[in-house]
Amino acid sequence: MHFDFDFSMAIGSFLVAIVVGLTGMGGGALMTPMLVTFFGVPPLTAVSSDLVAAAVMKPVGSLVHLRRGTVNLKLVGWLCAGSIPAAFCGVLLARALGDGENVQTVIQTGLGVALLIAALGLAVRGYLAMRDRAEGRTTSTGRRTAAPGEPAAVEPPEVVVRPLPTVLIGIVGGLVVGMTSVGSGSLIIVALLAIYPALKANQLVGTDLLQAVPLVMSAALGHLLFGDFKLSVTAALLVGSIPGVYIGSRISSRAPGGLIRRVLAFVLLASALKMFGVGNTATVWTLVAVLLAAPVFWTFLRTRHGLPALPWKEPSQPSARQTGVRPG
Repeated sequence: MHFDFDFSMAIGSFLVAIVVGLTGMGGGALMTPMLVTFFGVPPLTAVSSDLVAAAVMKPVGSLVHLRRGTVNLKLVGWLCAGSIPAAFCGVLLARALGDGENVQTVIQTGLGVALLIAALGLAVRGYLAMRDRAEGRTTSTGRRTAAPGEPAAVEPPEVVVRPLPTVLIGIVGGLVVGMTSVGSGSLIIVALLAIYPALKANQLVGTDLLQAVPLVMSAALGHLLFGDFKLSVTAALLVGSIPGVYIGSRISSRAPGGLIRRVLAFVLLASALKMFGVGNTATVWTLVAVLLAAPVFWTFLRTRHGLPALPWKEPSQPSARQTGVRPG
C-alpha cells in the first residue's frame, strides 16, 4: 500500500496548531480551509481527516492548561453533556442531507457573523478594561481589572455555572462540529464569552480546549464510521499539529490577558473572513490593514483617556486617584 506524506501540509498544520494552542480556536475554521484551498483535499475528506487529527491534538493543549489551573471543570462537564451526543448526531445529520452544501453555507455564514460579533466584543472588553485603569475603578475584590504585565489568571475568578444555557451551547456546538468540523473552538468560545464574561482570557481558552477533547473524539468516531477518512492526510496534520499546539498552549498559559485578547480577536476576524468565502488575497490585505490600523487607533484611545501611549509605561503602583483616596 503506497503512503504519501506531505511535508508542506505538516508545516501548515504546525502553524495553525500554534494558533489553536494559543487561542483555543481556529482548528476547523483554519485547518479545513487550508486543506481544501492550498492542498486540493476534497471537502469531506478534509473534514473527516481534520477531526481525527484534532482528536489526537486537542488533549496535548488541554493538558498544559489543566496543569496550569486555567480550566473550569464544572463548565467542561456541562458542555460535554450536550456536545458529545450532539457531535455524533451531527455526522449522521450531514450524511442524511447528502452533500449538505446549502446547509453548510447557511451554517458558515451564521458562524461568520458570530465571529465578527465576538471580535468586536473582545475589542469592547479591552477598551472597558483600559478605561477602568484610567478612571481608577476596582473590582469587587478591590483589585484592578488588569494590572500591566500581570498574567491573565493569577487568581481564578468565581464563576457561577448556569447548567441549561451551558448544555445548550454544547448541543449547538456539537452539531456544527459534527457537520463541518468548525465550531469546537470558535463557536463555543464565542458563546462562553457571552454567558461567562468573568472568565479571564486564558481560562476561556483552557476550558474550551479541554471540553473540545471528548467533543472532537465523538465527531471523529462518527467520521471514521461514516465519513471519508484518509490516513495520509491525518498523519501529516498530526506531525505538525502536536508540537504546534503544545508550543501555543505553553505561551497561552503564561501570557498576559491583553495579549491573548488581541490574538483571539485577530483569529476571530481571520476565521470570519474564511466563513464568508473571502478570497485569500483579500483576506491577507484585510488582516494587514487591521494590523496596521489597530495599534494607531488604540494609541489614540489611550492618550484620550490620559494613559501613556505604550502600556508598559504605566506606573506599577496605583496613584491616589486610582485608589480612590482623595486628599482631605
